[in-house]
Amino acid sequence: MSPRAGNTGPHTLAFVESPVQLLNVLEWAHAHEHTVGAGLTLVVLSPIDPMTRGQLRRMAELAREDGHEVRWEEARGGAAAPFQTIGGLTGLLRRADRVVLGDPFSRYVQLLLTITRARDLVVVDDGTATMEFVAQLARGERLVRWHRKGGRPGPRDLVFAPVSSAARKRLTPSERRRVAIFSSMPMEQTPEGVTVTANTFAWTRDRFGPPRITKGADMVGTSLVETGVVDGDRYLEAVSSLAKAHGAARYFAHRRESAEKLHRLAVETGLEVVRPDLPLELIARRGPIGRTILSFPSTVVHTLPLALSGTEVRVAVCDIDPAWLTENASPRAQGFLSGVTGTARDVHRLSAVASA
Repeated sequence: MSPRAGNTGPHTLAFVESPVQLLNVLEWAHAHEHTVGAGLTLVVLSPIDPMTRGQLRRMAELAREDGHEVRWEEARGGAAAPFQTIGGLTGLLRRADRVVLGDPFSRYVQLLLTITRARDLVVVDDGTATMEFVAQLARGERLVRWHRKGGRPGPRDLVFAPVSSAARKRLTPSERRRVAIFSSMPMEQTPEGVTVTANTFAWTRDRFGPPRITKGADMVGTSLVETGVVDGDRYLEAVSSLAKAHGAARYFAHRRESAEKLHRLAVETGLEVVRPDLPLELIARRGPIGRTILSFPSTVVHTLPLALSGTEVRVAVCDIDPAWLTENASPRAQGFLSGVTGTARDVHRLSAVASA
């Protein structure tokens, strides 16, 4: 998609903190080209993690190629960075007609929401967290990430509570504000007054592929160990068993997986660890990709079937055995992960690996 000259439309300001969020903003802009035109400014609130930054820079290149303005903010580059970033964005926020955001749980984004006067707010997918956000908004609950739910609020949570509460009110439709969600995730509950539009990954399919398909299987990594949900040893056992059972050769690492875990995984399983430079939906669509993609419950069990629609690639998802969970895992974890798998369409469901 290239915005047509002269079609400025209302000015849209989008805030992203991850490559997947940026991808889904591009998908949203593609689906709403007639209303977006050349009026989209993408603001990257850059994280510190090198892998995430690398993928974001590659995605920013694609956004610029599509004719969108990209503004890169070193939003976490020191103690003064947040104040400088917010100060520099205040004018843009107050002039924007529409604000698009990828992570309503982000404290940074919640703070920015308290400044904007935009009548239209759009939430695009930030993975499976979108499912939890929609459910919490529908129930009028405070916004808490699913893997933290059940724990006691920390001192920072209590200090930030007024801002979080104000952001939740901004994300509730009213006479002065319209709220929309653009998502590929299943929605069990839809908040009253919120417009939901399906993300079909049309931009991804138009821009890349179809891929060359290899005979073997590829495996998709997850950061469930890094977030403290799944035990590291149990996870490695499960990966090893799945790889042997399905003849997997490559392991596509999640951008937040630790180098130590990945090194151990490569040594113990013999899998080739691949650090993607783009979100997996684009990597798979470009190819080459295995005929079977193995995954644990995660966003990709919903997005890959859409991105690979029309190909012969099969996505297979392995359930998380409750015995793999850490003692510190949220009481909500098992039910949420089961829901991620159970609501996925066009995937083959595998039972939890017995040997793990």
